[in-house]
Amino acid sequence: MADVTNGGLQQFDLSRRTLLRAAVTAMTIPAIARATTAFAQEKLRGGGEVVVYSFGGSFTEGVRRYVYEPFTKATGIRVVDVVADFAEPQVNAMYKIGRVDWDIAYLVAQNYPAMHETGMFVPIDYSLWDEKSLEGTPQRTRLKDAVAIYGVGMVIAYDQRAFPEGGPQNWADFWDVKRFPGPRGLFAPEATRNIVSALLASGLAQKDIWPLTDDTLDRAFDKLNEIKPHITKWWTAGGEAPQLLISREYAMTTAYDGRVIAAIRQGAPIKIVWDGAYLRYNYAVILKGGPNTANAQKLIAFLNGAQIAAGWTLGTGYPGPNTNQLQYLPAELIALLNINPENASKCITEDLAWLTAKRSDGKTNVDYLQERWLAWRAK
Repeated sequence: MADVTNGGLQQFDLSRRTLLRAAVTAMTIPAIARATTAFAQEKLRGGGEVVVYSFGGSFTEGVRRYVYEPFTKATGIRVVDVVADFAEPQVNAMYKIGRVDWDIAYLVAQNYPAMHETGMFVPIDYSLWDEKSLEGTPQRTRLKDAVAIYGVGMVIAYDQRAFPEGGPQNWADFWDVKRFPGPRGLFAPEATRNIVSALLASGLAQKDIWPLTDDTLDRAFDKLNEIKPHITKWWTAGGEAPQLLISREYAMTTAYDGRVIAAIRQGAPIKIVWDGAYLRYNYAVILKGGPNTANAQKLIAFLNGAQIAAGWTLGTGYPGPNTNQLQYLPAELIALLNINPENASKCITEDLAWLTAKRSDGKTNVDYLQERWLAWRAK
């Protein structure tokens, strides 16, 4: 459910435009580092270490380069990153045995509310944040004991070679196999984003999506029945969708925006469609009882600064919510990001409160959706 890495992409011949993009990015890196050093040295200076969970792969490599190494250089605090597929099982196990070895974890949004209720997390010290961090980061993403660390958009992506005169522009077009023929892909494991896509394809307005009702769910699954015969492969791993576009096994598919951005920046002939993209935030939390809580607060403040948020985006392809980072990013990258105001205005943001609310049978809404989705997929 959480996509984070950018690796596994086929290599392309570097065009002059691609080389220019790389040069712009390279020039941006030292500017970001210089801009953040003065602030960090003044307010966040310290010593010792901080232990941070990470997803591994190119995600961790990017965060080390653009966030953790500059943080250590600016503050004197060493970052120790530990890698796992998902943080939640390890965090729950630590609390169960009564020994917390990490300081910071990154959580899938839908898992946060239940863990929050147990009191596992330390309140975030927003007094350490600089002015641009507070101004640029929406209040809804700054919770008492969690901070939105990055946003993931599930978008339509299509192969420009398959549609030289213009491809699909919305979910109705994705469903229109006569006007836009070709093999399609959808994300297999999860219900919510596919259900919302189907509702938008059926003509339901974005403002009417939440809360999902029994009637709208029936409407969604009726619409999914229409597209099911045209899904040639249900993708599961984040790298599959862009790779299958590149190899022409898909003409169009849903895909994680960060994965597609990574492919486009390497020269892939892929186009992103933002109309009706499904936006979900993942959260950073400071674990209560961790060994280095004060340093954890400093790292959270550091990585949410506008300049370092830009570095995070350069390193991972997934932007945090601080829109002030846009002034530190190359224009060609800004055009591809979910925090670009033009793109953001077309997205539908996940209703986390509704999804995690309990039904009369004790199940959460998201659990109910998932059960119904798996039953439908099995037919």
